[in-house]
Amino acid sequence: MRILVTGNAGSGKSTLGRKLAHELGLPFYSLDKIVWEPGWKKPSSQEQDRRISELTRQDSWVIDGVAYEIQDTADIVIFLDMPRRLCFWRASRRSLKYLFASRPDLPEHCPEILIIPTLIKIIWRFPVRGRVKILHKATTSPAHFLHVRSKKELTQLHGRPAQSIVADMIR
Repeated sequence: MRILVTGNAGSGKSTLGRKLAHELGLPFYSLDKIVWEPGWKKPSSQEQDRRISELTRQDSWVIDGVAYEIQDTADIVIFLDMPRRLCFWRASRRSLKYLFASRPDLPEHCPEILIIPTLIKIIWRFPVRGRVKILHKATTSPAHFLHVRSKKELTQLHGRPAQSIVADMIR
C-alpha cells in the first residue's frame, strides 16, 4: 500500500502521515528530507528525481509532501486542503519551536529562521499553484483520492483508525 498525504505547508501532512504509517505498520518518509539538503540547499534535479524514484519503487510507504510524480504512484492520496490562515498559524507555531534548529523531518542545519520568507510565499501561493495541480492530477491518476477541506474534517479523520480510513477509500 502506498499513501501520499499532500497539501500546503502547515496543513498537518506530517502529523497525519505519521499516524497512518504507525497504525498501518508502513514506513514513513517526509519529502522535506528529499527536496532539501543541509543548510536549506536544494539537490540537483537529477538527484531529487533519483531520491523520489528510490522511494516510489518500494512496495509500501506513507509519504508526506507535494510531489506530482509521487501522486502518480500512490494507491491513496489524501489532500489536506486547509484554509491558508490555518496553515499560516500552524507553520508559525512550528517555526517558533524550531527557529534555530532543524525539525526532525529535515536535514541538519535547516533552522526555520532561514526559510520563513520562502515559507510565507509557499503558503500564500499554494491555492493558485499547488492546489490546482493536485486537484488536476486527481482527475488523471488512478489513486483513490480523499479531499479533506476543513479542520473539522481533519479532526474527524484523526479520530478514526487508519484501517477504517483506508477501507472506506478503497471501496
